[in-house]
Amino acid sequence: MSLEIGQEAPDFTLPSQTGEDVSLSDFRGKHVVLYFYPKDMTPGCTTQACDFRDKHESFADVNAVIIGISPDPVARHQKFIEKYDLPFLLLADEEQKAAQLYDVWKLKKNFGKEYMGIERSTFIIDKDGKLVKEWRKVKVKDHVEEALQFIKEL
Repeated sequence: MSLEIGQEAPDFTLPSQTGEDVSLSDFRGKHVVLYFYPKDMTPGCTTQACDFRDKHESFADVNAVIIGISPDPVARHQKFIEKYDLPFLLLADEEQKAAQLYDVWKLKKNFGKEYMGIERSTFIIDKDGKLVKEWRKVKVKDHVEEALQFIKEL
């Protein structure tokens, strides 16, 4: 499935770190920063999550919620949140359903090995549920600030 800017963002329902099901459509009326990342507790993903944590209030000030999604199970998300005091939702996409909807489940290569995994990506969804911006193959440095600036300009 290909995503296009301006189209309705694909809805999904996944368990959060509390085990409670959360749907994208639950956040109509707010901007949503939906970010997909490979794995809890890894260096790049920890840096990205902490960057979002540190800017959490700035996103809240512009009526935006942050939602992180990875293939990790709920229990691992709970540990990640507790260890780094993350104030936003992390959703468990163990079957890669949302990752496939957003076309971020990709063949990756690392040290000569090929495997399927998440391509670090961020999507901005407006108050009406429309996709307004996407970043793929995200580099962590300065990315959170860039996403925040984009929402401020909406």
